[in-house]
Amino acid sequence: MKYHTERFKETLVMDFLVEDRYRFWRHFTFLVFFFFLLYSAKFWQWYSGMYQYYVLFLVYTVLIAMVYINIYILVPKFFFRTKYITYLLLLVLMGVVGLNMIGYGFRAFFQDFRVENIRKDNEKGSMYEGIIMCIPIILTTTTVKLLQKWITDTKRITELSNLTLQMELNELRNQINPHFLFNMLNNVKALTRTDPEKASAVIVKLSEFLRYQLYENGEEKTLLISEIDFLSNFLNLEKIRRENFSFDIDVAAENTIVRSTFIPPNLFTTFVENAVKHSVDITSAESYVKIRIEVENKILHFCCANSMNPDMNITNTGSGGLGLANIKRRLELLYGETFELNIMSTEKEYTVNLKIPV
Repeated sequence: MKYHTERFKETLVMDFLVEDRYRFWRHFTFLVFFFFLLYSAKFWQWYSGMYQYYVLFLVYTVLIAMVYINIYILVPKFFFRTKYITYLLLLVLMGVVGLNMIGYGFRAFFQDFRVENIRKDNEKGSMYEGIIMCIPIILTTTTVKLLQKWITDTKRITELSNLTLQMELNELRNQINPHFLFNMLNNVKALTRTDPEKASAVIVKLSEFLRYQLYENGEEKTLLISEIDFLSNFLNLEKIRRENFSFDIDVAAENTIVRSTFIPPNLFTTFVENAVKHSVDITSAESYVKIRIEVENKILHFCCANSMNPDMNITNTGSGGLGLANIKRRLELLYGETFELNIMSTEKEYTVNLKIPV
């Protein structure tokens, strides 16, 4: 019972720091705490009457502006991008500018309302007291932003791991199904009598196909060339099954780039499987799948187009719905907002365009 209570408190604290639904209360708590921290200092008591509160409001406003500039500009744009020296210099510059603004405000607007009997050393001590209290606050906000990023990244990694596991299980059940292997083995059996050399080539491709699924599919990253070879083997096996089927894989990138670029395994498999499935024409008309892969300026562009069977509605099929939903969610977890996925469908052709950073 004690473990569950501590776990609940830990989860509540983490949710309070990260979840959007607590955003208002996070900021409200911080603003109130910061106000009372400044209120406990003595610098605003140097002035008489209502001007004490005007001074307190000026200092509070400038310091809060500095804190939020740190939270929403300096930390995300410099600290999180490992530009630590730039971040530190800008933080110091912001501190100097902010303190000078406060000093200017004191001299320009409140000089005439100072209490005369305040000793010089007390004035300095109170000013330093306020500054020393504010430095830890600014640094604490940086720590909180780091903690928020860590919690968010941990959640994304956990969700990605769970989704990847689910996709792997679905692939084991669905991608290489017994019916597919049965058809391929029957084709090989027929070829051993009519064209033994071709049958041998088919067996090699089938073994490569299975090896990729069994071994490389479990890795976090795989070479782009391995993924291309896998797609080629898959489409070659499909071509053997269907005489009226043709495919083309066009790689518009240097060989060194293709052999040194890493991507998540089976990132394109769902798109190609859907293309193969929906290119089938019951009238035995010619069907095709065309794939183009480009790598330029660290952006990989994958395009897959297939002929359409007019009698098949791609949006109502299980693989076209659930499979594409899973791959879209996987792309969101892997690349956040840095990927582009566009799907276009006409009466004669279905096209997928995907751009990812590599």
